[in-house]
Amino acid sequence: MASGLTGKRIVIAGTRKTDEISTLIEKQGGTPILRPLQGTVFLAEQEIEPDLRGFVENGADWVIFTTGTGFETLLDMAEKLGVRALFEERIRQAKAAARGYKTHSALKKLGILPVAVDDDGTTRGLIRALESFDFEGKRVMIQLHGETAPVLIRFFEERGANVTLLLPYQHVAPDTKAVETLCRELMDSLVDAVCFTTAAQVRFLFEFASQQGYATKLKSAFDHSVLAVAVGKITREALEEEGIQRVLAPELERMGAMIVELSRYYADK
Repeated sequence: MASGLTGKRIVIAGTRKTDEISTLIEKQGGTPILRPLQGTVFLAEQEIEPDLRGFVENGADWVIFTTGTGFETLLDMAEKLGVRALFEERIRQAKAAARGYKTHSALKKLGILPVAVDDDGTTRGLIRALESFDFEGKRVMIQLHGETAPVLIRFFEERGANVTLLLPYQHVAPDTKAVETLCRELMDSLVDAVCFTTAAQVRFLFEFASQQGYATKLKSAFDHSVLAVAVGKITREALEEEGIQRVLAPELERMGAMIVELSRYYADK
């Protein structure tokens, strides 16, 4: 295997498969550094029940689904609450939009055909598909997956929509000491790259940096000395929304492919 990461200090921002990713980095000559930027993801059944019941009772003009897993989890929750049939009926009564092929497929299983779908698996792609519709005064329910998708919410609010959210999964914030340590390492150019595996990791890092007054320095670090690496389109999009333009991402959205792409990037320099 190539050793394009020789001498490179590579931060792993995720919490899943860290042993496997670390081994890949080491095999290619690098030093893995664990800095988890994502706390526990938990199924927020109690927290979401009032919002789910509210949607079943009142419906919406538009329903926006952003992940297949989240959509299927909402179906399971509605089943447990004894309102699945009503939940599905509310979706059918509304105009539906979907981000991602898994989400689209999950809707199709129920015979629901979205009137708007993205063309590239991203939030920006979904927004492009929605731009021709009028949302003034419309009730829009957005299903999210543990992170807030500020660009998508702002899109609807700026067009006069009344937005409600359903978040079947929620993230616990990461340990602040780990985030503080990473911020210092970034600002002091002590690491070469940061591998992000979810958009939530990006949000947590930059929210913390903003609160601490580090945001400008962090962006400068990513612009000049530290490479931001994203596992896929959604994570890359989150980085770009934070103003990070130099982002490396593999075509195949897999963690292993991400490390191989990173090794190739340095080997070619």
